[in-house]
Amino acid sequence: MHCLYQALIVAVATRHADAVDIKFLADGRPVWIALPLPAWVEYRERTGKMITDPLAIEIAGHFLKTALETGEGIDREMYSLTVPQTLAHLDAVVSPEAGVKPALAS
Repeated sequence: MHCLYQALIVAVATRHADAVDIKFLADGRPVWIALPLPAWVEYRERTGKMITDPLAIEIAGHFLKTALETGEGIDREMYSLTVPQTLAHLDAVVSPEAGVKPALAS
């Protein structure tokens, strides 16, 4: 499967959600990953660092890759991660040697 990043949109403006929506094309089909904005606050309080746009794209991409590799697949157009799921995928991106096994979105 070929996945391509396409867009990052603050969802407050488009769907009045407290999230950042990141769009990928998976074999040409749109797949949106919604990352909750409270994860930005939690990460900042925990580490003193910010989640940048490129890091948010990596987090969403890691979720997508994990979903495909574990057989969960991508059968929906929109996936909303929780704060703990977002932070687990973030940890896996910034510390891949830690072997973090993040939970997938429900």
